[in-house]
Amino acid sequence: MLKVIEKQIILYDMNFGEEYLSTAIRRLKYYKELGEKTFAQLEDKDLHWQPSSESNSIAVIIQHLAGNMLSRWTNFLTEDGEKTWRARDDEFEIHNYSKKQLVGSWDKGWTCFLDALASLTADDLLKKVLIRNEELTVIDAINRQLAHYPYHIGQIVYIGRIIRNEEWKNLSIPKGTSQQYNASNDVKDPAKKISK
Repeated sequence: MLKVIEKQIILYDMNFGEEYLSTAIRRLKYYKELGEKTFAQLEDKDLHWQPSSESNSIAVIIQHLAGNMLSRWTNFLTEDGEKTWRARDDEFEIHNYSKKQLVGSWDKGWTCFLDALASLTADDLLKKVLIRNEELTVIDAINRQLAHYPYHIGQIVYIGRIIRNEEWKNLSIPKGTSQQYNASNDVKDPAKKISK
């Protein structure tokens, strides 16, 4: 009887871990898509616009996200997430990269990140990794990025909306359409529309 219970607990833990990884990836892909739908509405010059002298432009936010993703997720399980080759301070400098270059950096960072996540299994979630020589579980490292990346993508969307103003194409439920949206038979959770 005890072996049956232990086997059920192991299966539950594995199913939980697989579901966690699957939903985390889907949520992150949704936020990636929000960033890309914002880029599609902007010109090169828009990516370098700053709301104030102390604010970051979309270009700088992209540089930071790409640098963070490459550092954190290259050899994720075996190396410290703050690589010696990362130039974090430089991520916040103005480089005047073209839209094509910035989107290339964005894609490179996301590919590294999503490939690393896709390679994980439920058994990896409680393993320990290092970030700046500080130990945390894999699940905590993922949660950290589930908070960090959407935080910055929200900034990207907000800046894009300021720039486009009345020409902005809404990325979620347009004003005044909540009841209509809720009454529709469509899938309501936008992350569920993202392919795994």
